[in-house]
Amino acid sequence: MKKKSMMLVVVIIVSSLLASCGTYKFQPELNIQVEDFTQTNQNNEEVTLETLKGKPWLAMFIFTNCNTVCPPMTYNMNEVQQALIDEKVEDYNIVAFSIDPEVDTPEVLTEYLNTYSVADTSKWQLLTGYKQEYIEQFARKSFNSHVRNDPKTDQVMHMSSYYLVNADGVVVKDYNGTTDVPVDTIVEDIKVLTK
Repeated sequence: MKKKSMMLVVVIIVSSLLASCGTYKFQPELNIQVEDFTQTNQNNEEVTLETLKGKPWLAMFIFTNCNTVCPPMTYNMNEVQQALIDEKVEDYNIVAFSIDPEVDTPEVLTEYLNTYSVADTSKWQLLTGYKQEYIEQFARKSFNSHVRNDPKTDQVMHMSSYYLVNADGVVVKDYNGTTDVPVDTIVEDIKVLTK
């Protein structure tokens, strides 16, 4: 009798574990509407909030002269994209807003992106073509993100987060973009938002 009870407990535990597999639940943590914008990408093409709608996108704030967090953020985003490719996820974009737009021309942004051997550059939109003051207020209002030029150096202070924006242009989640990047969670979240 004890053996049967023990077997029943084991069967229930295994069934519970199997049932929980594949039942990932997306939990939005933010609800911030991205302000409308019209900006220029690395290919000298116009990108707007409207043209990005219809697919989820990952956003980040970087600049090409950055000597701290931007290189690992860009490298890690490339790793996220590779994981998306491995999972056969296709309907997404990666949007990087330059926070040093006077230096980061489309040509400079193209050169920067090329140094990372990105798996699929067609998904990347590196944006520029605005004033420094604009990107500081845009980051604050649209992403609740801090960006500030340091007049004493050629560096710009900023947060190192990735932001998940849904197909309607609403920021729904953020993640650490430098260390312990939750690549699997990001991929699962995007998969949920593309269904």
